[in-house]
Amino acid sequence: MRRRRLLAALLALPLAALARAHAEEGAPRWEALTDAERRVLARLRGRWDTLPPERRRRLLAGARRWLRMSPAERARARRQLERWRRLPPERRRLIRERFRRLRRLPPEERRRLLRRYRWYRSLPPERRRELRRRWRELPRERRRALRRGARHRRR
Repeated sequence: MRRRRLLAALLALPLAALARAHAEEGAPRWEALTDAERRVLARLRGRWDTLPPERRRRLLAGARRWLRMSPAERARARRQLERWRRLPPERRRLIRERFRRLRRLPPEERRRLLRRYRWYRSLPPERRRELRRRWRELPRERRRALRRGARHRRR
C-alpha cells in the first residue's frame, strides 16, 4: 500500500509541473519581459514571478497598452487614475460592482446601455443637471417603478 502511494506521488510530480507550465503560458517570468515592459512594471519587480499567472497576464496587457499610448493619452490616464485614488473605498467598491454587472449583461443589452450613456454624456452640462434634478425630485416609488420597468423591458 505504501509503495503504491509513493509510486502515485512520483507519477504526479511531472503532471503537476506540466499543469503549472500550462497555467503559466502567456504569463512570462520577469526575465522574459522587454526593457520597456520592465520599466512600466518596475514596482512589481521583486514579486512578479510569484504573482498568479492570470494577474501577470492582465498586468502585462496593461503595460503594453500604456506603451502604445501617446503622451496625451498617458496624461489623461494619469489624471483618471488620480481621480480614482481620491474616491472613497465604498464608492470604488460600488463602481466595481456596477462594472461587473455591466459585463455580465448580454451583449445587445450592454450596447443599448452604452448608447444611452453616450447620449447622456453628449448633452450639454445644463441639460444633464436638469435631468438629474428631475430624477431626484421624483417620488422614490416612481423611480423604483421606472427602474423595474426598464428591467422588464430588457428581458
